[in-house]
Amino acid sequence: MFDPEILGLAQAVVDACQARGWRLATAESCTGGLIAAALTAIAGSSDVVERGFVTYSNSAKSELLGVPPATIAAHGAVSAETAAAMARGSLLHGPADVAVSATGVAGPGGGSALKPVGLIWLALARRGGDCTTERHLFTGDREAVRRGALLRALELLKTAAAG
Repeated sequence: MFDPEILGLAQAVVDACQARGWRLATAESCTGGLIAAALTAIAGSSDVVERGFVTYSNSAKSELLGVPPATIAAHGAVSAETAAAMARGSLLHGPADVAVSATGVAGPGGGSALKPVGLIWLALARRGGDCTTERHLFTGDREAVRRGALLRALELLKTAAAG
């Protein structure tokens, strides 16, 4: 299902989290569960993957992750603020040590001048620590955009867990 590059990164995330005794969570919109799926493709990932949230709709982001509707109204679902609230919310709704979130416009439609197709916001939050966000503009079709978001999310988790 996943190519060697994705599986290699997922394995590195699982290994690094196991070494630290960390559990992780994912909060996904535009990736639709791809991050969690890549991680759980790795044998032994049950020691690391605590839970994954697929919150495609705005109401799901609010109901399942506690993203304030006012945040979505003010900044949009595709924003640093929403990505950060998604990552933080996944930590509030489970015992994970680290969480990654992804929200964006995978295309081919749905883009605008301010939020074009390919725009992805990622966030990484650590329990009791910082939450950082990254803006990316991936090119290509829907599959390429989602793949880019998946790879970068795995890289963020790997870097955080490696310490």
